Amino acid sequence: MKKKVDSNILAQNKKAFHDYNVLEKFEAGIVLFGDEVKALRLGSGNLKGAFVDVENEEAFLNGMHVSKYKKSSRKELEPVRKRKLLLHKKEILKILGNLNEKGTTAIPLSVYLKNGLIKITVGICRGKKLYDKRATIKKREQKLEISRELKKFKNSL
Repeated sequence: MKKKVDSNILAQNKKAFHDYNVLEKFEAGIVLFGDEVKALRLGSGNLKGAFVDVENEEAFLNGMHVSKYKKSSRKELEPVRKRKLLLHKKEILKILGNLNEKGTTAIPLSVYLKNGLIKITVGICRGKKLYDKRATIKKREQKLEISRELKKFKNSL
């Protein structure tokens, strides 16, 4: 029997898609405390300004903010701390190779639930120029306008 896949998005980094071209994506697990898991499930995570770094062939997530769980008794938990990512060695080496290239960085794109576990999507990204950002906005507006016209046309029939 096939298992039901649960993919609830807990946090997204929408700014990353605006500022960067995503070249490649990786799915990773993340090491969290129980309080952080409960807080993330309530939607109190923020990926703004977060990035992935590789040290000693281990991947770490820096700058992700997870607010304190209100019913927690733990006092020493920092909202912004370095968290270890669970990736295969080949994936870590691939990320490290891409980080060594000029103009590329590894950025978390989203945090979500998958089969009861919290996963994170890490993207290898290259920064966009200002004219690339404008072109992306123009394409999005054109698609929106086309869909509106099609909707009007279908409603008139």
